[in-house]
Amino acid sequence: MTKQEASERYNIPIWLMDEYESWGLCREGRYDDSDLERISMIMTLHDVGFTGSEIETYMRLPLEGDHIKEQRIQMLTRKRDHALDEIHFKEAQLARLDYLRRSINNTKKF
Repeated sequence: MTKQEASERYNIPIWLMDEYESWGLCREGRYDDSDLERISMIMTLHDVGFTGSEIETYMRLPLEGDHIKEQRIQMLTRKRDHALDEIHFKEAQLARLDYLRRSINNTKKF
């Protein structure tokens, strides 16, 4: 199917398809089922915070063979660890905000 057909049918942004094509991982402007599966993976990687260059690296690794599996797992683990650090930071912020709110509620003004 064409880029436009795939974009409309599967709600894939054209800019993402252009990026995918620029990596040379598909025929320009034509998409088959395997391309659409890879684009779905690219969309997921974008959603979880991978940069364009990280996604390109991740998507090229399988072309080097099965022995690259561990590198892909390491990339996912690093991204997961980073997300977990962000969650812990936000939890600490919430705890400080709750402390400040309690302080205001417990303060008696005359």
